[in-house]
Amino acid sequence: MPEFISTREGRRLFGLNPEGYADVRPDYPDEIYAFLHAHHALVPNTATLEIGAGSGLATRRLIERGANPITVIEPDSRFAPLLQGLSKTSDAEVRLIQNAFEDADLASASFDLVAAATSFHWLDPSVAIGKTAAVLRPGGYAALWWNVFGDLEREDPFHEATRSMLADLAISPSGAPDAIPFALDRRAREAEFARSGKFEAVAYAQTRWTLVLDAAQVGRLYESFSHIQRLPKAQRLVLLQQLMDIAQTQFSGRVERNMTSPIYLFRRKA
Repeated sequence: MPEFISTREGRRLFGLNPEGYADVRPDYPDEIYAFLHAHHALVPNTATLEIGAGSGLATRRLIERGANPITVIEPDSRFAPLLQGLSKTSDAEVRLIQNAFEDADLASASFDLVAAATSFHWLDPSVAIGKTAAVLRPGGYAALWWNVFGDLEREDPFHEATRSMLADLAISPSGAPDAIPFALDRRAREAEFARSGKFEAVAYAQTRWTLVLDAAQVGRLYESFSHIQRLPKAQRLVLLQQLMDIAQTQFSGRVERNMTSPIYLFRRKA
């Protein structure tokens, strides 16, 4: 089996092309933010901590929905200019911490919401859940959500056509091939929080949708994946070109990727 990418390496593995990452990574469905609002986890003036903000894809939407003040943690300094720009384009108070969540100095009981958008699988849950509980006020919320490139109930022709090309690459903690993806393993995620004794599960929801890409977008999207960013440049460019060629020749320049966007919501016990 290919090696797993360590969580420590993953902290600084996505900033190869920050602007390209921001341009091609698909937004999270509106249903994610409506879910948070419906459960009163995200309302105006919610003191929010976001873990692993990357380019600010979710940060912008959190601010739009009421996150203020918002503390943004992102260990890869290459994303800093994009994140710092958020304070210039909104009225929210934005604080950026360039560190790993596990190592960040955060005041106890200071947040109403801790959010992790496609980042929680890069954390050690035995450490992260305890620290999340420590920084939340009693009754505050922890929300985890992802954009998963796949759907357990739908065929994915482009994935199947390219599986062999990617089979020997390192694997992120989000899941090994032929296993339930980390983000979709509801039983495991809820059990982790239950074992801490500090949270109660509030709700879970899942949005299934389709991402449509042309050949060039396929190249930019796959460049943003952790197991491809870590490749030597020459190998990375050859692989991306092969993926784009398949998109163009076998799929006529129109690739559909099945997407699943789960969200978990937990409440900090008093």
